[in-house]
Amino acid sequence: MDNKQRLLDKISDRTAVIGVVGLGYVGLPLAVEFARAGFKVIGFDVSKRVTDMLNGGTSHIQDVPSADLAEVVGKKLFEATTDPKRIKEMDCVSIAVPTPLVKTRDPDMSYVVAATATIAEFAHPGMLVVLESTTYPGTTRELMQPKLEAAGLKIGTDVFLAFSPERVDPGNPTWHTKNTPKVVGGITAACTQVASALYQSCLDTIVPVSSTETAELVKLLENTFRSVNIGLVNEMAIVCDKLGVNVWEVIDAAATKPFGFMKFTPGPGIGGHCIPLDPHYLAWKMRTLNYKTRFIDLASEINSAMPDLVASKVALALNDDRKAVQGSRVLVLGVAYKRDIDDMRESPALDVIRLLEERGAEVTYHDPHVARYTEDGHARSSVALTDDTLASADAVVIVTDHSSVDYQRLVDRASLVIDTRNALSRTKKSRARIVSLTPTAPHE
Repeated sequence: MDNKQRLLDKISDRTAVIGVVGLGYVGLPLAVEFARAGFKVIGFDVSKRVTDMLNGGTSHIQDVPSADLAEVVGKKLFEATTDPKRIKEMDCVSIAVPTPLVKTRDPDMSYVVAATATIAEFAHPGMLVVLESTTYPGTTRELMQPKLEAAGLKIGTDVFLAFSPERVDPGNPTWHTKNTPKVVGGITAACTQVASALYQSCLDTIVPVSSTETAELVKLLENTFRSVNIGLVNEMAIVCDKLGVNVWEVIDAAATKPFGFMKFTPGPGIGGHCIPLDPHYLAWKMRTLNYKTRFIDLASEINSAMPDLVASKVALALNDDRKAVQGSRVLVLGVAYKRDIDDMRESPALDVIRLLEERGAEVTYHDPHVARYTEDGHARSSVALTDDTLASADAVVIVTDHSSVDYQRLVDRASLVIDTRNALSRTKKSRARIVSLTPTAPHE
């Protein structure tokens, strides 16, 4: 029996040991799904604090309830470790490590390279290795394959190598790891077959594609599409502001068209690990091929400028109240990058706060999901959203529109609110003067 069939049999009868390298927003939900499907799962992370917490049945990821984790830990289907030697025990390994950008917006592949080198050291015939971290087209074939083959393992015969892009959407109540279609592309057809079989064992829908490059590009297209369209509606917000037209009314009316239009909304910028970063992987790759990705670059430029636009809106609004930004008390509402989650990665709120403080404002924040955070060595804590807090603020800036906030109470108590999310559209007229990205009354 060859290595492929032996591994397929072990996947089929659930005797394969599954490894997940990186137990964050991507890796932990995937590890739990494998464990719930009946596999023994070994999760690897460099943080002992994280592994100890997980082994105690406590999740550090909002989308993984501690009760679900505790269940698979209690059944001895999941354990976490910091020991890389445990890779020897694994039959299938999914890599879900960070792929950040350096200051020059070039990809930092050090985590992927390090993970691959460690796996190559302990790899054995009959092993599947899948990269899930978002990256540029060519990473799996150009970076990972040579390291595994240097260990004397032939891809497609001894070990099987594939790419499967993560599609995690934190806080989404409808789409999660199990029911989001899973794209899989292998170095060889055998690699695709084995990787597809693994994911079919615990996920609802598998979408095989012809190569690792195709699978890598799928994720970049998805998030570049979103970045470009967000950039478009952000520019439309600027256009509407200059024309005195309500951008939200324009978008809602356009969205009534049953074909040829997909609704996107403007805001204070873009955040999260994916949309602000992923298009740059593609842009970087194209620069190496002497091609300039103009749409990608322009969208990034527009989206990156939105926090400065928000800060300017705050300054102008305070000026209308005969107040200087310097010395004004500004309350930022929401620092997570999107509604109803605790994830602050690349949040535009951090830029808004920095820009306001550079202008001399005294900035505090409230976020029901982020009790505290530290940036550049400076620790901040969320303030209670009391009547006194609202009344004493010279300006309240809605950056993230968490659904648990009582927005009617906000406009009843505050004197000035800058609403970047159209969160106040359903409130009744009250004490607060409301400033939006664009005029909120229809143009007459």
